[in-house]
Amino acid sequence: MGWAQGVSDSSASAQPSPSLAQTSTAASQASAAVSQASMAASIQKQRASVQKQVSAITGKAAPAAASFFTVPWVDTVAGGFNVPACDPMPDEQLDKLIEESSTHEGVKPDLVRAVISEESANRPCAVSPKGAQGLMQLMPETASVFGVKNPFDPRENVDAGTKMLKQLLDKYGGDLSKTLSAYNAGAGRVDQEGGVPPIAETVNYVKDILEKLSQK
Repeated sequence: MGWAQGVSDSSASAQPSPSLAQTSTAASQASAAVSQASMAASIQKQRASVQKQVSAITGKAAPAAASFFTVPWVDTVAGGFNVPACDPMPDEQLDKLIEESSTHEGVKPDLVRAVISEESANRPCAVSPKGAQGLMQLMPETASVFGVKNPFDPRENVDAGTKMLKQLLDKYGGDLSKTLSAYNAGAGRVDQEGGVPPIAETVNYVKDILEKLSQK
């Protein structure tokens, strides 16, 4: 066999191998698929846990959600308001929690009551489009700071919300407008503006609660 013939036979029998770039791309795609599947499983697990908590409070099973990122126990109605599936907490039960928390923290019970009314209409399973939860609409980060294990538990929620109000009242020297603005929009925004931020939601929020308090 001549040298040229040997080269020709070797080339004919060799199989093309995938390039390094192709191999890397395939590996990346496989890794991304595994990551997405893991994330979906994690979200589903969290959703199932929250659904269980809400069902325990409302006494009814939460309907199936359209996707991982919808809240199945909240019905959205015209105007952008969310109407939770559970009923408002009975006044006698809620008043007892408010009295205990407000007395412990040194906050006027009427203020706590007005905030709860404005935040959740006294519904312990309320969830906002932004993810705030429970009677006093605690964001997950806030709930964590105050050691809340179940934001849908009325006592835990009211205790944490009242503590937050107390901290804000102390920070702003008892100024209700600033305190309520910070509860709604965050203390950082209030400090930046030096008062009630020019946010329609916050302005209306403060106005509504101050009107409730003026009627007491």
